[in-house]
Amino acid sequence: MSDSTSTPSPTSGSRLDEGEYLDLTEDLDLEFDGAEDILRSWRKGMRPDPDLTVSEWADQHRWLSSRGAAEPGRYRTARAPYLREIMDVLSPRHPAQRVTFMKAAQVGATEAGNNWIGFVIHHAPGPMLAVLPSLELAKRTSRGRLDPLIADSPALRERVNPARSRDAGNSMLSKEFPGGILVLTGANGATGLRSMPARYIFLDEVDAYPPSADEEGDPVTLAEARTTTFSHRRKVFMVSTPTIRGLSRIEREFDASDKRRYFVPCPHCGHMQWLQFERLRWDKGRPDTAAYHCEGCERPIAEHHKTQMLELGEWRATAVSADPHSIGFHISALYSPLGWKSWQQIAREWLAAQGSEEMLRVARNTLLGETWVESGDAPEWQRLAERRESYGGVQIPVGGLFLTAGVDVQKDRIEVDVWAWGRGLESWLVDHIVITGGPDDPACWDKLTALLGRTWACANGAVMLIGKLAIDTGYEAPAVYAWARKQGFDQVAPIKGLEGFNRATPVSGPTFVDATIGGKRLRRGARLWSVATATFKTETYRFLRLERPSDEDRALGVADAPGTVHLPDWIDTEWLKQLVAEQLVTVRNKRGYAHPEWQKMRERNEVLDARVYARAAAWIMGADRWDEATWRRLEAQAGVETRPSAQVAAPSELATPAAPKAGAPSTPRRKRRAYTPNFMRD
Repeated sequence: MSDSTSTPSPTSGSRLDEGEYLDLTEDLDLEFDGAEDILRSWRKGMRPDPDLTVSEWADQHRWLSSRGAAEPGRYRTARAPYLREIMDVLSPRHPAQRVTFMKAAQVGATEAGNNWIGFVIHHAPGPMLAVLPSLELAKRTSRGRLDPLIADSPALRERVNPARSRDAGNSMLSKEFPGGILVLTGANGATGLRSMPARYIFLDEVDAYPPSADEEGDPVTLAEARTTTFSHRRKVFMVSTPTIRGLSRIEREFDASDKRRYFVPCPHCGHMQWLQFERLRWDKGRPDTAAYHCEGCERPIAEHHKTQMLELGEWRATAVSADPHSIGFHISALYSPLGWKSWQQIAREWLAAQGSEEMLRVARNTLLGETWVESGDAPEWQRLAERRESYGGVQIPVGGLFLTAGVDVQKDRIEVDVWAWGRGLESWLVDHIVITGGPDDPACWDKLTALLGRTWACANGAVMLIGKLAIDTGYEAPAVYAWARKQGFDQVAPIKGLEGFNRATPVSGPTFVDATIGGKRLRRGARLWSVATATFKTETYRFLRLERPSDEDRALGVADAPGTVHLPDWIDTEWLKQLVAEQLVTVRNKRGYAHPEWQKMRERNEVLDARVYARAAAWIMGADRWDEATWRRLEAQAGVETRPSAQVAAPSELATPAAPKAGAPSTPRRKRRAYTPNFMRD
């Protein structure tokens, strides 16, 4: 029985001859090979991509172009090991959703961001938005960095078509790839920030963003709103060199994160530490001798150890973030790998910046990766700690002529600072009192009442009462009004703080305000003073910056300058930090107009507030307007030798150059007698 499927014999008369048979078998072989290729491609397409992190992807697939890299060739994360974790938290497997990187210049941050872009295109496709400070910079970045990134990495080149004028999907600011799209835009245009939903957002150099995008709001907020639909699968990477403290977006985000620092081991003792500029030391005028001194063993570390130190380093969180999905990194130029930025270069650039505030600002931003504190802000608390002094066993040193108190009311406590004042508004901190319990506790108010009758000892053996106590009404105003009304307004002054510098006088009032006492509303039940807190903060910080006479000058009879602030040796570091808790920054509104504004650098600032209130109490008493006769009577009472009248600029002169002079003489309606404070009267 013949098999119809058998191969025909070449000898059969009706079958193929030998040549035709060979042609057929060759065709069948080709068809089989083609099918095998198709199956091989199909199997390759069905195979899942390796589960890589961003740093692993960069090491395998990223090539650096000579057009945009100082070290062209295959990318190596080991060259800057501190970037590994920063990149890897951007991988889909990591739970972080918001990543902040505050950094110095020349530490590789831009390339880390480019690696993330490449990873998204190749391994985790989705809609991605990259925001640069301006549209022009976005175009420049596309040409100078993004195009070489794609062209020089084969894995990306096969997924993104070259930009062509006829290809609407791929242009200078838009790159389509299978499963996603990358859009570049500028922070100065609101249209690009609300044009599409995005799973990934790369916010580069956020401190250079304008305050508002086309007057529609903060660019960062507008951009992040694009991720709403992706909820838990989003990734936001925010990168920048910081600028001015209080205005810096990147510092604000870093402070809200877990504040990770890169700890490296000392090659001598193994102590783990994060590198701080204060420990980079060199001989005077010899930046070439710069070496880092270990905080553990104090031995100098030569820079050639840096490579190994970076390899063995690790990121450690130094704070607890309120949002577990928000993490932050900070690094300075001290970590720059060998060949990028040396310690000697850092020392040289720092020395070159001395004498120029603008150059120091640039150095602090680009070398240390830290914000610049504008002039007029508070001095460092460490410097104030060094200036603490002993009062020689007395509560009120010689020169203190009257007392005021500033009271800050909190939810669970009342804090009181008592200050002594002398000629020229020279001041001494006399007491710091914390009354626990808060405004809901009657015992708390009883203790505050007792302070009004308490005395403090003077250097001559006499005692002194609080001349005026100023208490803030910002928290639980009804309780404050009730207590103040009960004590009487001769010794107690309820105050309300006002922001801004455009005040004709630092203190105005009093004005009668309605008060609720025991649930009953009393018309004109309290007398309220309004205080321009910004003006007194500026004055306080100017006084704190005054230089003290040297021991040699004191021996020659040189006295402290008017306004000098004396701090006792019993105050702790927390008190000092609260005193310098705010800074003066320049803020721009939506229309671009700039104005100065005080902003907190830390959460707690009760000490600074209490100082301002005590200073306002001195103003209310009339200290800024007393004549020479009044000062002489005060000095006679305190047993102090009469000194020439010291002149101090009126507080309003410290506000802004254009501010009117508060306390300037005005034409009186009638002749007034010299003012005598109540506490001096018999």
